[in-house]
Amino acid sequence: MRIGFIGLGAMGGPMAANLQRAGHELIVNDLRKVEGFPRWAQSAAEAAAACEVLFTSLPGPAEVEATAGSVYGAISRGAAWFDLSTNSPEVVRTIHAELAKSDVHFLDAPVSGGPKGAQSGKLAIWVGGNADAYKKHESLLRQIGDQPLYVGPIGAGSVAKLAHNCASFSVQAVLAEIFTLGVKAGVEPVALLKALRQGATGRKRTFDRLPEHFLPGKYDPADFTVRLAHKDVTLALQMARDFGVPMRIGEIAFGELVACIERGWGERDCRVAMTLQEERAGVSVRVPAEKLQGIVD
Repeated sequence: MRIGFIGLGAMGGPMAANLQRAGHELIVNDLRKVEGFPRWAQSAAEAAAACEVLFTSLPGPAEVEATAGSVYGAISRGAAWFDLSTNSPEVVRTIHAELAKSDVHFLDAPVSGGPKGAQSGKLAIWVGGNADAYKKHESLLRQIGDQPLYVGPIGAGSVAKLAHNCASFSVQAVLAEIFTLGVKAGVEPVALLKALRQGATGRKRTFDRLPEHFLPGKYDPADFTVRLAHKDVTLALQMARDFGVPMRIGEIAFGELVACIERGWGERDCRVAMTLQEERAGVSVRVPAEKLQGIVD
């Protein structure tokens, strides 16, 4: 297949190389010359005009918008453009609408796995856009990453990527707090790591417990009550004050438990605190239990 690839940085270069090793004919474009690619386009428009499928891997929305300005009118009718960048849902929806006028399928397809994943082909690819276009080119995506997933209409891939990354950085912030707390209170870091890994939360991947309570909205009977969670976090925050460890995120979590107590939810499962955010955001994320079967292995 003739493939255009724009953006050969730490992620784009290895992904393009994997497509080339799979036997596809690539015409590439980047601000700097990268070895290993025999066909170079002088512009984004030239790369787009020569291909059946276009990939972009760029730093962000501004660069994708600038590239789109060159691609409009150059890319062939019936072609598909997968943007692998971490992008804004608003930007990808705007580009999608413009390209649809020319019968071009634009799909947002951000990836997760970092440069090592890009090199090894072990990447998640979250795709939003036309489902038929996704199915047509799914085998091509699998030559970039081992876990492509169709998430929904245009913009859905970007929403999933931004939600994932925000969760990741939030977890990092929490871990920074609890490790500084544990170590300053007297536990050696490796021993603390081992202890945390042994706990119920540590034994499961970050999102594996969501189908148990949060997504089905199942908070009764409780596995661990709000009252007990409130007691435990009270003790942890008192320890933090004793050792002079700031716990900004811990204080927020404690505030959620206090709000649950005030609502009379003390004997409900502690995950009921998630309901508070649903109310603030004005959206329900609840899913019938039968739809969650088999999602988490």
